[in-house]
Amino acid sequence: ASQRKNTKRVPSFRKLLRTSQIKLDNKLKNKQYKQKSAAKKYRKEQKKLREAVRDAISRKPFPLEECKKKQVAGKHKEEEEEDALPLDMMDEDDLQLIEDLAQKASFLTRDLSSNEPVHIKKRKRESMIEKYEKVPRRLQTEPEKELIHLLPIKDKSGIIPQAVEKPVVNVASDEEEDTEEMEEAEDFEEALPVLSPEEMAAQRRQKLQERKMHIAALASAILSEPDNNIKKLKELRAMLMEQDPNVAVIVRKLVMVSLMEIFKDITPSYKIRPLTEAEKATKVKKETQKLREFEEGLVSQYKFYLENLEQTIKDWKQRKLKKSNVISLKAYKGLAEVAVKCLCELLVALPHFNFHNNIIVLIVPLMNDPSKVISELCFEAVKKLFKQDKLGYASLGVVKVISGLVRGRNYDVRPEVLKVFLHLRIKEVELQKDSEDIAPKKKFMTYKEKRKNLSRMQRKWKKAEEKLERELLEAEASESKEKKLKLHTETLNIVFVTYFRILKKAQKSPLLPAVLEGLAKFAHLINVEFFDDLLIVLHSLIASGGLSYRESLHCILSAFHILSGQGDVLNIDPMKFYTHLYKTLFSLHAGGTNEDIGIVLQCLDVMFAKRRKQVSQQRALAFLKRLSTLALHVLPNSSVGILATNRVFMQTFPKMDLLLDNESQGSGVYLPELEEPEHCNAQNTALWELHLLQRHYHPTVQKFAAHLIAGAPMEGSGALSLDLSQRSATELFEAYCMKGMTFNPPVASVTPRRKDTFSQMDSFVDEELNKQLQQHVRETVVHKSLDFAKHLKESSLS
Repeated sequence: ASQRKNTKRVPSFRKLLRTSQIKLDNKLKNKQYKQKSAAKKYRKEQKKLREAVRDAISRKPFPLEECKKKQVAGKHKEEEEEDALPLDMMDEDDLQLIEDLAQKASFLTRDLSSNEPVHIKKRKRESMIEKYEKVPRRLQTEPEKELIHLLPIKDKSGIIPQAVEKPVVNVASDEEEDTEEMEEAEDFEEALPVLSPEEMAAQRRQKLQERKMHIAALASAILSEPDNNIKKLKELRAMLMEQDPNVAVIVRKLVMVSLMEIFKDITPSYKIRPLTEAEKATKVKKETQKLREFEEGLVSQYKFYLENLEQTIKDWKQRKLKKSNVISLKAYKGLAEVAVKCLCELLVALPHFNFHNNIIVLIVPLMNDPSKVISELCFEAVKKLFKQDKLGYASLGVVKVISGLVRGRNYDVRPEVLKVFLHLRIKEVELQKDSEDIAPKKKFMTYKEKRKNLSRMQRKWKKAEEKLERELLEAEASESKEKKLKLHTETLNIVFVTYFRILKKAQKSPLLPAVLEGLAKFAHLINVEFFDDLLIVLHSLIASGGLSYRESLHCILSAFHILSGQGDVLNIDPMKFYTHLYKTLFSLHAGGTNEDIGIVLQCLDVMFAKRRKQVSQQRALAFLKRLSTLALHVLPNSSVGILATNRVFMQTFPKMDLLLDNESQGSGVYLPELEEPEHCNAQNTALWELHLLQRHYHPTVQKFAAHLIAGAPMEGSGALSLDLSQRSATELFEAYCMKGMTFNPPVASVTPRRKDTFSQMDSFVDEELNKQLQQHVRETVVHKSLDFAKHLKESSLS
């Protein structure tokens, strides 16, 4: 029986398995919690007593003589007293006094009954030094007992927790050391020598080098192990508030740029969302928990960094000087520029990450900033974002903010803000496509292959599988395409709403050219229902006479883009727009870079090359003649572009070679100043301008002129080379552009003829004259004082 009892007392393996591990953990936690709370309570009581004793002693002044006598009398007694407890040497009355004082104490150090203010300045309390001197240097305090919990030991009886006492350094001695250090520091500050400018510059260089090394070390540590070094990221971000006025500006700029590069590198390729309560409550693996902590830290640091950049820009805008005066007002602009540059980089590099919409809201209004540097930075960033945004989420966000900005500022913004729309990637979307075209192509087995390789049952299964695969592929492709299409449609709607608002409410604003240019680009995507109204508005704008020739050219280009796209189905005669262009050709600016000729060439391409069946022969002859006349007045690249267009005219329309003969056809005389191309009798003139252009200084113009005089042949001796004949007029116009002050083709360097040099110049001068010259040169010139008021003095004397 005794053996059975013994065996029952020892827990078997099965019994141990039945025992819940959670119960054991809970028991251990409860024990540890009780021990901790008991230790904490004991420490609090001891601390209160010590503080109360110190307060009582500080209010009871000790004469200096007695302190000195005590110290001289015996040092061995002090050592004995240090070990003794303060309570052992006190009476009951003293203990009661201490307890009363402890109850009255505020924050355990200050008596509430005293009338002194809480935050009193050191200057007003000069008597405190004497008071500190009277207090003995060391207090008799008991060392605090703090437990360090070790790993528990498991025994037959159960789990035994292990703990060790932690030794505590004397508080009073630490305070004494601190005060001594402070005194030494004050003495050191007083004894600082006045540095020369060279020494100050050297000191500044040294500080700057130290900061740079620190930034580099932190950055490399973060990049090497981002998961483990989020604290170092925080430390680096703290350097954004550099307080040393000598190096503050440069250090802050360096930290801004370093953080920007770090975030670009360590940011994941997905958006980090906050965890739900249920997700936080569930237990996860260590790796998952580590990843969560890293993501949480990264998002918070990124948020603080963006807030700091925003605050820097706001301070510069408001011309707000901080209380610390570490940075001057002049330096704020440089800091703001670096902050904007960092935001622009992050806008382009991290469109998928958190707070991207916040960056958009910051950057878009700065496109309208008076500072040219900042506005240019923001323009370039938004253009880059548009060009690389394939799906369209970021583009939609930017377009929304721009639309709100234009409306909010009552159309008083720079035209460049609207010109950014021209860089949208919406032109790549093909609106009308069947689901078969959208679906990605995948090869399926043919019927013959199935008959050859598969049995009847296998063919049946294969047929069902292929049908399912087809449906899945169609669904996937159409979903992604539909998403893109939906985003682009919404973006375009906002763009057109902005354009139409300006056309309706602000026709005299400087934004009109940008609107017309945008309409010219996106006109083929406008809904057909708006075409009639839009063409009427465009015609009325040109007819009003309030537009410049460039704006009227954009109007014409927009109208023909509308008519050449979905507008083919409309029965509209655009004769009035041909007349507008014919009229405008002679008012173009002949100087400058001839930028407007580029728009004219685009208009002519849309109006004649793409609508050749709707254009009459009379109209084509009139434009051919007027363009040849215009080619005489413009720069060589414009002349090349115009002559390339004339070549297309001569090859596209029949009977254009009439203008190469002297003979006239029909009655009437050519009227070059008439504004109607149909009635100017262009068939009765000749292209005499080509003979002048044959003697042009530019070799390419000469080639084109000779080619057109020969009748623009496709083959033979008069034909053009392939590099000229296969390029469009606009391409040639840009290729031969002289913006960079370069001549295309380059001018051959002419070697100057060698001139005879004469070593002796005196051989051509007469001997006597040469002697007089030499004598005059050798004579020293004596400068006499000039008296300009001499004649006035003489007149007064007389």
